[in-house]
Amino acid sequence: MKMKRLFDILDYQEKNSNLEKALVNVLKDRGIKSYSTKDYIKESDKASRALLKLGIKPGEKIAIVVNKNCAEWNILDMGIQKAGAISIPVYSSISSSEFEYIFNQAEVKLCFVSDEDLYNKIAGIKDNLKLLEKVYSFNEISNIPSWEEFLRLGEDESTQFKVEEIKDSIKEDDLVTIIYTSGTTGKPKGVMLSHKNILSNAISCQERIPELKENPRALSFLPVCHIFERMILYVFQIRGIEIYFAQNIESLGDDMKFIKPHIMTAVPRVIEKVYDKIYETGINIGGIKSKIFKWSLDLVKDYDPRVKMPLKWYLKYKIANKIIFSKWREGVGGEIVTIVSGSAKLSEKLNKIFWAAGIPILEGYGLTETSPVIAVNSFNKTGFKVGTVGKAIKGVEIKIADDGEILVKGPNVFKGYYKDEEQTKEAFTQDGYFKTGDVGEFDEGLLKITDRKKQIFKTSGGKYIVPATLEEAMKQIPFIEQIMVVGEGQKMPCALVQPNYEYVQKWAEKNNIEVGNSFEELANNKELINEIQKEIDKVNQDFGNWEKIKRFRLTPEEWTIENGCLTPTLKCKRKNITEKFIHLYNEMYEI
Repeated sequence: MKMKRLFDILDYQEKNSNLEKALVNVLKDRGIKSYSTKDYIKESDKASRALLKLGIKPGEKIAIVVNKNCAEWNILDMGIQKAGAISIPVYSSISSSEFEYIFNQAEVKLCFVSDEDLYNKIAGIKDNLKLLEKVYSFNEISNIPSWEEFLRLGEDESTQFKVEEIKDSIKEDDLVTIIYTSGTTGKPKGVMLSHKNILSNAISCQERIPELKENPRALSFLPVCHIFERMILYVFQIRGIEIYFAQNIESLGDDMKFIKPHIMTAVPRVIEKVYDKIYETGINIGGIKSKIFKWSLDLVKDYDPRVKMPLKWYLKYKIANKIIFSKWREGVGGEIVTIVSGSAKLSEKLNKIFWAAGIPILEGYGLTETSPVIAVNSFNKTGFKVGTVGKAIKGVEIKIADDGEILVKGPNVFKGYYKDEEQTKEAFTQDGYFKTGDVGEFDEGLLKITDRKKQIFKTSGGKYIVPATLEEAMKQIPFIEQIMVVGEGQKMPCALVQPNYEYVQKWAEKNNIEVGNSFEELANNKELINEIQKEIDKVNQDFGNWEKIKRFRLTPEEWTIENGCLTPTLKCKRKNITEKFIHLYNEMYEI
């Protein structure tokens, strides 16, 4: 059968896979709650009928806000689609003022939340929400309308014919969702995506997913309100892959060992954190084991999966693999075939190490506006290279503008920004290409991202600085958790740094140094500052004199989503960070 609308995926899965465990919630007691393909269809139909009973009409907006992924999110998603309504997935971590802005601009009529805290957050601003009529909770909470209560509204199957009529009327170019971009600056923009936008992307990405093992399993933990995770879940559903939803980010390690996934997604910051923990353990274990750990990392630091290494290297690798890297694979469940990375650029060094460790990472690239995938690496040697994001997926055309900006055209490109014709017009070239705002180039026919167009800046001396390149290199310093290079219009590049609290504490303990117990104390510790300066000086040697970071300041506060320093996908909000630590910025430039 040919899929034209996203909800057609359900019939496709029933015909081709008909899974006993299509969607699975991992529970705290290490149990599971699973839905078969038939359950998925039945429950989503029930959700559609419930929406009709509540008076929801095609085109009306329904918000979904959860703290963690769950099977019910996907059931509701399909139920909303089949009722002809528009879903508004929202990050749970945004501020009350952002909730108010999104709900009012999108004209949200109904909202589903995951727990009491989120219910209270929405209830606290309900008087300011123009059209919101009711809020339901997926979790059972006293005196709060529940998911089960909602589904009971749709138990009467006699109204299913109305759902079928609405489904038949829905076209592939119809709007299916509005996703508000987290953005690194300014107010969020509502990205309008159609069934065709997202479904074309999910179908085209199929060929990049390698063959998995019998009864393939995927683990999902990235926010499903983000188009990257949402689209990949559609990919898994088309492929007949069982989808397991992790309890939360903190339980991820245990959940991987329990589920033994074959495939999962991640963002670079998560991969960096996993590596940091592995590195700390390996370095601090002491004795011969630490020496073997360091030797193993040194052995694979320049590993290229496309290149055949000398026999002598393989003999050494056999030892490293048995003693060190086999333990890494056990840590992710022991059966991983690949991890798909997106949202930001992944360090080439880390990518090489994980490939060598037998945990292949396929790095891809895209934006919310492109549903999201533009290009992604594959297991095909001609379609893969560390440091690139692979070739464009089928149906997507890429060209590089004269100023280096990546321009894109294809069925996955969004319909426009909601209620913002001016910004929509500005987002496209005269000949209809979407302007990504990223700078890139082709390397052996593969796309390589070099920076964000708006983040490249000139110093007062007229020299161009590419912050992403500097930041990626500096993040290899274990003392650094986050770094942001600044200096537009200034005489030199400088940096704001959030230290890696855990690493610093272990370093201080090992060297009998008192650094204090807060970020504020760390930021003012001269011994720590001197140690980080030494490390920065080493990395600076790889850059031209005009690019070297001349000064830096440690921030007295952690960078988090909650305090506005990071987006929900853990990217730096550059404008917010600069404003928050403007006194440190001024110090560096002696303003």
